[in-house]
Amino acid sequence: MVEWRNLYRGLLMGASDIVPGVSGGTIAVVLGIYERFIEAINGVFTKDWKKSLTFLIPLAIGILFAMWSLAGVINWALEHYPNQLAFLFLGLIAGVIPFLAKKSKYQETFGGTHFILLILAALFVGAMVFFDPDPTGDPITTFSTTTYIMLFLSGWLASSAMILPGVSGSFLLLLVGMYPTFSNAIHNLVIEALVPLGLGIAFGLIIMSKVLRYLFHRFYYQTYALIIGLVIGSLVVIFPGFEAEIMLNVLSIVFLIVGLLVAYGLGKIEH
Repeated sequence: MVEWRNLYRGLLMGASDIVPGVSGGTIAVVLGIYERFIEAINGVFTKDWKKSLTFLIPLAIGILFAMWSLAGVINWALEHYPNQLAFLFLGLIAGVIPFLAKKSKYQETFGGTHFILLILAALFVGAMVFFDPDPTGDPITTFSTTTYIMLFLSGWLASSAMILPGVSGSFLLLLVGMYPTFSNAIHNLVIEALVPLGLGIAFGLIIMSKVLRYLFHRFYYQTYALIIGLVIGSLVVIFPGFEAEIMLNVLSIVFLIVGLLVAYGLGKIEH
């Protein structure tokens, strides 16, 4: 039976994937479907492929619809209210940490190795704050064999990051200068760009999901320590600082609280 509630989950994941610094994988953790998401991607190539597709198809529809329909809105918010949008996602992501801690049973299962992994993962993601990529730039509009290869590799890189909580695929696209092309292709349905991007994304998801599935099966609690570290590190990357105007800072705090409440509500429902 098709899991239609994945439509709204996909909408949330797709909206987050557009925002540089925010990971769709983190939102999957917020929604409590991260492990199922990994298993479903791997299950596409097994005898349980039908069950996997009933989970993935509505999720994919939600993600793609959000990325197409909300790209303009998100870009407008990033241009006019970047701090408030960042604080909203800060609240969403910070709000999931207690649920992750509970799920990992860290008080019973974590030892020195787990905390070292957590700290290293947090430092790895947090280090991205020292990069200052330029979100402006002209999208690629003329295509050649070289361009198609670049788009494929960019899609592979982005999706490998997207599936990792705390690591933003959009941010990596900014780093390699492909974000304007990605955003333009999604918003304006540029098929010549979307095909190699889509193939790269699919390839990256398959490869990374196999790696993560192996880690979950062999090193379950270590993997959760890694995930918690990635999520904590992403807070440093997303935090935009405060503005000069007091009212804008008040609005940012309001959005932070809204994000925390939404994360808490989703956690109560989904976890």
